[in-house]
Parts: sequence; C-alpha cells; structure tokens
Amino acid sequence: MAAADVIDAYVSMLSSGRRLARGEWGLTVGEEAAAGWPLDVGLRLDEGLLRVQAFALSADERINPWNFLHWNRATRMIRFACTRSGDIWVHADLPASGVDERMLDRLLGLVVEGAVAARRAATETPTESSAWLGGP
Repeated sequence: MAAADVIDAYVSMLSSGRRLARGEWGLTVGEEAAAGWPLDVGLRLDEGLLRVQAFALSADERINPWNFLHWNRATRMIRFACTRSGDIWVHADLPASGVDERMLDRLLGLVVEGAVAARRAATETPTESSAWLGGP
C-alpha cells in the first residue's frame, strides 16, 4: 500500500483527523490528552518524505527555549525546534518507504508525547529537574 493511502486511511479513522490537500493531513489532540489545550498536528508527504510537526509552546520569557535543544539528545525519531521568536515545535521525518500503520502510529505518538512533555515542563513549578527551563 502506498504511503499516502496508509496515511489517508489512518487519519480518516480519527474523529479529529482531516485531509487538508493532496499529500497533507491534520489532526487535533484534545486538551485533556495534550496537557491543557488542544494540539494540532500536521502531516505532509512530499518528495518521498513524511514530515510531521506540532506547535508545542508559545515563546515565554520565563522559558529558555534553547534548552529544549538538549532534549534532542535523548529523543527517538522526533526533535524539538525553536523559532527566532522562541516558539517551540516538535518535528519528525520518515521516509515514505517506511510508512505503515504501525510506524505512523508510533511516529504520531512520539510527536504528541514530545509536545505534552514540553508543555508539562513549561508549566511545572520550578524544581531541580525543571529549573533548566529558566523558570522563576
């Protein structure tokens, strides 16, 4: 089965899934499962590569966004990125040849897990384990 067909079938099974355009899909994870507010996840299949991305956090002066880059050393298949303004995104890429339902589910789960971890870390009361985020 072609990657686009796998993604289309998977996303259409989700109540919050939608096809946006040819080779592009979106889904929304509800606030109860996304650390307090909805998480929009975008998928794009282009030139043999599936790219998944989710906006995790807005820039906040209480958070040092560059410290999220240290998390990239410990992640699997996903990575954190920071815009110039300090917004935090979670990204993942997968060759289209590796897309099957199991791998797609795993990849999406890891992207959501990363975004939720970032949101939780940013809203925690500063402790020894979360102080690196630059909290007060």
